[in-house]
Amino acid sequence: MIDETIEEIREMQTHSSSVVAIKAARAIATITEREAATVEEYIRDLERNSNALRRANSSHATLYTTQRTIIDTVTEADPETVEQAKQLTMETVESVIEQVETAKRHAAENGAEWLENGMTILTHDYSSTVLEAIELAASNGVHMTVYVTEARPRYLGRKTARVLAAMDRIEPHLIADSASGHVLSECDRVVFGMDCIVGDTLYNRIGTFPIAATAAQLDVSVMVVGSGAKIIEDGFVFENEYRSASEVMREPAEGFAIENPAYDATPVELVQKVITD
Repeated sequence: MIDETIEEIREMQTHSSSVVAIKAARAIATITEREAATVEEYIRDLERNSNALRRANSSHATLYTTQRTIIDTVTEADPETVEQAKQLTMETVESVIEQVETAKRHAAENGAEWLENGMTILTHDYSSTVLEAIELAASNGVHMTVYVTEARPRYLGRKTARVLAAMDRIEPHLIADSASGHVLSECDRVVFGMDCIVGDTLYNRIGTFPIAATAAQLDVSVMVVGSGAKIIEDGFVFENEYRSASEVMREPAEGFAIENPAYDATPVELVQKVITD
C-alpha cells in the first residue's frame, strides 16, 4: 500500500492536501503488519517509509507535519517492545487522522461565516475546504454567485464548477484563468484554499499570485481558508514541483522550453483574512 500511495501522491491523483495526509497516515500504519525482530528495526522501517511518503511531494505541509507527528510520537515514547511500538503507531495514526478531519471541518465552518447572502466571490483551482465552506453557507440560506477559474493546465477548476453546480443557492460561472481580471471588479471577495503558509508567503496552486495581486489593485478582499496545520513556523522548506510539459502542450516543443510549475508564492500582505480551525 505504501508504494501505491507514494505513486498516487507523486502523480497528484488526489488534489486535496488534507486527503493526501490522511492517505499517507493510513499507509504508514501498514508497517504494523510487518515482522520486526527489535524495536530499533521497527522504528528504522517506520522512519524510512515515512521519509519516502514525505519525499513523494515536498510541497505538502500537512503531509510533512502529520508524518513528523507520527514518527516523533513513537520514537520519543521509547517503547520497550515491538508490540508497544506498533500499538502506539496505530493510536497516533488514528489521532492524526481525526485531527486533520476535524481541523478541515472547523476551518470550513469558520470560513462559511464570512460568506454572506448576495455575495459574488471568485475562487481558484480546487479546494475541498473552500467547497465545504460554500456548501455550509448555502445550507444556511446564503445565495452566492461564484466565479471559478479553470486552473490550467490541469483544469481542476472545472471539477470545482461541477461540484458547485450541484449546490442549491449557488450560481457558478467557469472562466479562463486570464479572465479573472475582467470579473474581479464584480466580486466582493476572493476565496482561496492553501497548500501552506510558511513565514510571510502563501504557497498555493499556480495562478494564485496574479489573482491576489489584481484583487489588491482593485481593492477586492482576499480570504484564505485552511487547516491551521498548514501554517508552518519552522522545520519545513517548501519545494515547488515542476510537472510534465505534456500537461501544457501535447505536441513536441521545438526550439523552446515549457515550464510547468505546480505552485506559486504569494506575499501574505496581499491576503486580508486567513481563516483556520
